[in-house]
Parts: sequence; structure tokens; C-alpha cells
Amino acid sequence: METSKITVETTVQAPVNKVWELWTEPTHITKWNNASDDWHTPIAENDLQVGGKFLTRMEAKDGSFGFDFGGVYHDVRLHEAISYTLGDGRQVSITFVSQGNETKVIEAFDAESTNPIEMQKAGWQAILDNFKKYVENSKED
Repeated sequence: METSKITVETTVQAPVNKVWELWTEPTHITKWNNASDDWHTPIAENDLQVGGKFLTRMEAKDGSFGFDFGGVYHDVRLHEAISYTLGDGRQVSITFVSQGNETKVIEAFDAESTNPIEMQKAGWQAILDNFKKYVENSKED
């Protein structure tokens, strides 16, 4: 069965080095990695290197539901690209395009077969939009 690829993207008003840091550092991941305000990421671990693993624990704030999201990196190019394989074998790639004082973030991933494509795209886009908001409101330099 052919797997559909879904792509989401945003342009963040920040230079690529800041975008990269806030995307990859666990202390920041826990602050932006949710699709809605009633969810959060209480745990994030990230060994950002080829063969390294990452894990984020995503939970509803009311404790009604949660899941682990993790995988293994197979490409890491500082300030340019990250790609990994999820635990279920799906592939994900993130490209960071430096455009001076702004950075385009493009995320492409294999769709899963449980939820409709539009729902998956909307969820991943919501997380990416939350990341953009977090970076642009961050006082970190």
C-alpha cells in the first residue's frame, strides 16, 4: 500500500539558529509541542544525532488520554534538516530554510492509516503554528 505524504509549513520571524535551538532543546519542546491548549508535553528527551532517539510524552491536561511520540534520527544537518523514523516505521523530514531574520520550517511526514489525512494535517499544522507563536514570543536570543 502506498503511503501518502503530508506537508505542513510556516515561516517564523526569527533567524535559523534560534529556530533550531527552540525546535530541538527538550526544555523548549515541552513548552510548544501541543496542538491545542488542553494538551501538553510534560516530558521531552532528545539525542539529536544520527542513530539518536527522541521521545515526547503528549497528554491531555485533564489526564484523560496520552501517548508517547518517538523515533530514531537518520539525518541531522545543523540549521538545515532533520529526518527520522517513527516507532511505527513512518518517515518524517523537517527542513529549515534560512531567509535572513526569518526561517521557513517545512515538515513532511508519512500519513498513518487510522485518522483522515485532513485531520492529521490539521493536527501537525496546529503544533507547527504553536511553535511559531512560541518562538516569536520568546525572549531567548
